[in-house]
Amino acid sequence: MFKATETGEAQAHSVARDQLRSYVERIERLDEEKKTIAEDIKEVYGEAKSFGFDTKVLRKVIAIRKLDPNERAEEEALLDTYLHALGMAPEEG
Repeated sequence: MFKATETGEAQAHSVARDQLRSYVERIERLDEEKKTIAEDIKEVYGEAKSFGFDTKVLRKVIAIRKLDPNERAEEEALLDTYLHALGMAPEEG
């Protein structure tokens, strides 16, 4: 009976090891894809820059487009409040 349990445990360890290996390999593959995509994005920013676009502003535009409209309005209002408090807001009127 001890042998059967030992065999079952060995099989369980083997399955766990195989699952772990599978997760590690998937993560490694995705990490490689992420690097490739990051390089592609860098190239697109380089192209935009070569056509005279300001990549710093372009990055901000991308970030703003990701925001929910309500979240964006809240962020803009808070920025406006901070700028006014620091005397940095443009003159109105």
